[in-house]
Amino acid sequence: MAALAVVRGALLVAFSVFLTLVLGFGLPSALNLVARCCGFPEASVTECIVLIYALFVLYVAMPRLPRGTVKDGDGAKVLQNLHSEKLKVVQLNVCSDEQISQAVEFVKANLEDPERGLWAVVNNAGVSTFGEVEFTTMDTYKQVAEVNLWGTISVTKAFLPLIRRAKGRVVNMASMYGRMGNALRSPYCVSKYGVEAFSDCLRYEMKAWGVKVSVVEPGNFIVATGILTRDIVTSTAEKMWKEAPPGVQEDYGKAHFDLNMALMRSYCNSGQREIEPVLDDITDAITSNRPYTRYNPMEPHWWIRMEVMTHLPGAISDALYF
Repeated sequence: MAALAVVRGALLVAFSVFLTLVLGFGLPSALNLVARCCGFPEASVTECIVLIYALFVLYVAMPRLPRGTVKDGDGAKVLQNLHSEKLKVVQLNVCSDEQISQAVEFVKANLEDPERGLWAVVNNAGVSTFGEVEFTTMDTYKQVAEVNLWGTISVTKAFLPLIRRAKGRVVNMASMYGRMGNALRSPYCVSKYGVEAFSDCLRYEMKAWGVKVSVVEPGNFIVATGILTRDIVTSTAEKMWKEAPPGVQEDYGKAHFDLNMALMRSYCNSGQREIEPVLDDITDAITSNRPYTRYNPMEPHWWIRMEVMTHLPGAISDALYF
């Protein structure tokens, strides 16, 4: 494992050097060619590099630019003046059609004017699990998807008529694992990829209605949310090994299985410890005049990994990360 880590580190360094050379020599030449074709004076290599770096800073490093807010509306001002006792809480199992229908009726009954609709729905319910494909039962795949994917779709469909009336917002909670896969996480990745696809399709359809659809793709917030704990990993691992077919147990071996489970336990203390970045993005998606299509509340190294895995050829990203 140590040797493999060294190889991966060397590959990342080599790739960084390669990108530096491409940006330092190839990109300025390309920009000079474009400038000549457009009738502009040729820029120097230094100017080209400064321009590219400035664009990078604008895209990644700058704070979110103000895009206006709907908080200035009369309804929002009323909401800001509400006291906590005005908030309504309703039990909702997103896997239950009956409870979803009851929640819709509850919301309608508590809207001041149901004809004006409901401003926003945030689909935040989610579960997580882990395990290699051959150790993961079909029931597990279905259970995770039932909450993460089908629950999101069911709740959205139920509330969409109210959202359309208000020309409001749908905010779906996906994950960085809705944009890139990872070993040991296939049930979760499958469900979150589905949320991404559903959200894209819904966004296209809702444009004509004036409804904005956004996806929030959090990085690693395991510590902040407690979605995985050492006790959960231990109990899940025991069940997973017990239910695995004998042939799979024999082929993989207990030592291999235990190593992966130790890896999962190590993740339980990892990630960002505060949930505020996710809450800030949800708030922006609900209140901004021009919400983003996708929000990426995650640490820089996860953002870089996601961009590498979604934009570079698979052979390169696989060599860097697996």
